Amino acid sequence: MRHKDLGVLTGPVLIFGGPYSNVQATRAVLAEAEARGAVPLCTGDVVAYCGAPVQTVAAIRASACAIVAGNCERQLAAGAPDCGCGFDAGSTCDLLSVGWFRFADAAIGADDRAWMRALPDVLTFSQAEARYAVIHGGVSDVARFLWSESPDTEFEAEWDLLEAAIGPVDHVVAGHSGIPFVRELRRGRWINAGVIGMPAHDGRMATRFAILEKGAVTVHDLDYDAQGAVADMQAAGLTQGYDRALLTGYWPSEEVLPLDLRRPVDSG
Repeated sequence: MRHKDLGVLTGPVLIFGGPYSNVQATRAVLAEAEARGAVPLCTGDVVAYCGAPVQTVAAIRASACAIVAGNCERQLAAGAPDCGCGFDAGSTCDLLSVGWFRFADAAIGADDRAWMRALPDVLTFSQAEARYAVIHGGVSDVARFLWSESPDTEFEAEWDLLEAAIGPVDHVVAGHSGIPFVRELRRGRWINAGVIGMPAHDGRMATRFAILEKGAVTVHDLDYDAQGAVADMQAAGLTQGYDRALLTGYWPSEEVLPLDLRRPVDSG
């Protein structure tokens, strides 16, 4: 496990996940961090569903953003044939991923892959006398899905593996699943800021980021040029459904989601 320590961060930290090749959202969140005087911190998956992978990587690399590798970075760096997202084989999410991963794989060059290859698997930092660890999905699997509804035992198992690798931590920051939540556990908080590249499957175009300041965490909406992001996807031929998701606020498939996080069934 590649580990990097950021030291003590006394000011606000802006946490975000999943830029997802959405350069408009990426520029918006970095501007938000600058306006707030916050350290930007990304939980990975810079490249994914949307139509501007090269520009999105460039924006992240040009910033002062701290970042851990997501499964997409690991797969692209390794020259793997798919995104390694953890979708069930043959599911709608799995089948839809073929198009955007093929596009991203063709676009990302050797220098960006080398940058991805060098990214840490875990970051640590301290704030308000507490130690935080930042990962992508899980320690057992970078593409591990953990949701607000997941059993405590699943979080505990990942926490055990994390502490075995880097020592005690008071709180964990993670991403991958795409929907923000803060889960209070026996050992501390599991903080997922959601992603900025796709909406949170709640019918709103705004995506999400979190602010950690003086040990308190709050989740915020990110407004950005969604129409511009859709135009990039259309120009790239990425029109299998995620382009509409940017405007409707709903993902094209719910197969990966726990039942409680899916859209209510219209009984009328």
